[in-house]
Amino acid sequence: MHDYELIRSRRRTIAIEIDREGRIKVRAPYNVGSLEIRRFVEEKSGWIDKNLQRMRERRDAFPDQDAADGAEITSPELVGILTEEARMIIPPRVEHFAPIVGVDYGDIRIRHQRTRWGSCSAKGNLNFNCLLVRAPEEVLDYVVVHELSHRIHMDHSRAFWAEVARVCPEYRARRRWLREHGDELMRLIYGTGTDRSGMD
Repeated sequence: MHDYELIRSRRRTIAIEIDREGRIKVRAPYNVGSLEIRRFVEEKSGWIDKNLQRMRERRDAFPDQDAADGAEITSPELVGILTEEARMIIPPRVEHFAPIVGVDYGDIRIRHQRTRWGSCSAKGNLNFNCLLVRAPEEVLDYVVVHELSHRIHMDHSRAFWAEVARVCPEYRARRRWLREHGDELMRLIYGTGTDRSGMD
């Protein structure tokens, strides 16, 4: 049986999240009993083991990733590893924040792009850059809130930023982090700084 951190909230379903350090977090409604939660985790043990193994392989393949040079880390293998990690981390954050913003959403796609951290289509489909998993967690959460807020305002009007601020009061600092450090993240894949700090 895996050890996990239990986080209860007003959500309607149980969900499992594995953070970038390999810690397992289980999010559950207040009215779901501990036995039911434990059974759910046991049923998902195969999924947990598979994704923990992927994260271990990633750390073994790139033990000093922050210090790696551009030539070493521009490989498709790294893109694949970051994409898989993002698929584990980002959808649970979207699921967490969607009811707080008060919106629904369509498909979630993970991409590696030179000029976008995230985008939201008119149909509610969300795109996120795989490199966000290398940003601080609060920065990733800001991008998630930013894109979900476009489900209410498909622009960058005052009303849009007011909605972002309602859920993420410190969004300006997190946005500034992307502007100041996004170039470093882009170099992980592209070898040269190409960041435009873009979001739609």
